[in-house]
Amino acid sequence: MSGDHEEVIALSPGEHPPVPGAVKVASTSFEGARHSTRTKARKQALDILFQAELRDESIDTVLQRRARQGEPDVREFTAAILHGYWEHAGQIDQRIAECMSGDWTLERMPRVDRNLARIAMWELDFTDIAPKIAISEALGLANELSSDESVAFLNGVLNRALEKRPTGQR
Repeated sequence: MSGDHEEVIALSPGEHPPVPGAVKVASTSFEGARHSTRTKARKQALDILFQAELRDESIDTVLQRRARQGEPDVREFTAAILHGYWEHAGQIDQRIAECMSGDWTLERMPRVDRNLARIAMWELDFTDIAPKIAISEALGLANELSSDESVAFLNGVLNRALEKRPTGQR
């Protein structure tokens, strides 16, 4: 375990770990939480995607407003995520929709979860990032920023995406 404020929690009925041997961890304290540079970049990309969707603006409009307001430049990996998603948005959203169960639709997903799924799906389908890392990062941010139910749902969607990956996909 990586910290004194974490505990392993049981998987929900029907929930499967993203990779064999993975465990679900709950943090009991986010004080002093440290994130890797890439995790920070993912979180920044999530913020920008969330703002763009909330305000019905393009990613470029959000980035221009951030620059005018004196916010720090986006990280290189953040820019890669944003432009990668934008370039493949239709494919990514379609893949997410195909991997949802029941009556769920992309529009019905909470905004945070939807955008975390988009980031993870881009990483799974269009980068050389190890699938277990892409999924783990998405679940970690969901655990921090969303609900327990969201973590389980997102885990299911991303696992199905991994299982249904087209042959020859990275």
